[in-house]
Amino acid sequence: MENFQNHNGYRLAFQKNKLTLGFLLPLESYTGSFPKMDIEEQLNLIKQVDQMGFASLFVRDAPIYDPKFGDVGFLYDPFLFLTYVAAHTEHIALGTSSIVTTLRNPLHLAKTAASLDRLSKQRFIFGVATGDRAIEFPTFKVDPAKKGDLFQESITVMRKAWQQSFPQIQTEYINLTEGDIVPKPLLGNIPTFGTGYSRQTIDWLAENTDGWLFYPQNIKDQKTLIKKWSERTNTFKPFVQPVAIDLSEKANEFPKPITGGFRAGYKFLIEYLNAYQEAGVNHVAFVLKPGKRPANEVVQELGEEVLPYFPSLHSQHHT
Repeated sequence: MENFQNHNGYRLAFQKNKLTLGFLLPLESYTGSFPKMDIEEQLNLIKQVDQMGFASLFVRDAPIYDPKFGDVGFLYDPFLFLTYVAAHTEHIALGTSSIVTTLRNPLHLAKTAASLDRLSKQRFIFGVATGDRAIEFPTFKVDPAKKGDLFQESITVMRKAWQQSFPQIQTEYINLTEGDIVPKPLLGNIPTFGTGYSRQTIDWLAENTDGWLFYPQNIKDQKTLIKKWSERTNTFKPFVQPVAIDLSEKANEFPKPITGGFRAGYKFLIEYLNAYQEAGVNHVAFVLKPGKRPANEVVQELGEEVLPYFPSLHSQHHT
C-alpha cells in the first residue's frame, strides 16, 4: 500500500518508532450498557481533546444492540457521528474501530468512507472488522462461516472503487459492469486498518491493509506480535491498541488490573506507555468507560501530564 504522509489524519497520528495518544468514544465514565452524557456535553469534550492536541478519536460499530453483550458499543451510526464531529473539530484524526464490513455492501461502504474522508479533509482512519456480536449475522441473514471471505471481498472491492474510474467488479455479491462509485478519495485511497486477525493470516493482513488495530495484551506478547507484523510489511504500517484506564487522583498510585487495562496514577501510565512505545506500538486509544472520575477531569489531566511525553505529530500536520 502507499505512503499516507499526505493524509492529514494519518500523518498526525502515525510515525515509525513514535507513540501517539487518542480516545475511544464516548468520552465518558459510566456503568451499564448506555452512556449517560448528552450530545452537547460529549461534543464539548471532543472539542477539548482536539484543542489539547491528542491525535485521534475512534468510534465503535454495533449495528444491532444486544442486551446480553453488556454494552451498546456506540449509540450512533459511526459514519454519521464522525461526520458531525468533523464539522466541529480541526485537526484530530477520526477513526472507526471498527466497521463490521461483513454486514454491509462494499460499494455502499466505498462511497460512505470516501465521502467522510473528503468531508473531514482527509482525517478519516478506516478500521474494519468481521464482527463479534453473534445475533447480528442471523439478523442480516449473513452466514458467519463466510465472515473471512466477506472481509477480504470488502477490502478488494473498496480499493478498486476508490482507485479506478468505472471499474469492472464481479464477485459473489457484486456485479458492477456499468457506472462508477463517486466521490473518489482525493488521495485515491483511505488508510484501512484490519482489526485483530479478522479470520485472515497475518501475511494477508500485512499485504492488504495499511495498519493493524489489535487488542491489549502483556508487553512480551505484544512485542513478539509487532515483530512478526513488521517483518511482513515492506513499508511502515502502524500498530494500534486500546487500553482501558481508571485514572487515579493520586499520581503515584500503583496499578491494579481491570478488564482491558488498569487503574493507576498518571506516573505509572507514562511508564506503561513508554514501555509499549519501545515495544513498537504506534498509537494507544484510551477507553474511559471503567473510570470513576468525571471524564473532563481525566481528559484535562491526561492532556497536561501525559500528552507532552507522547505528542501528536504537529510539526507535520499543518497544511
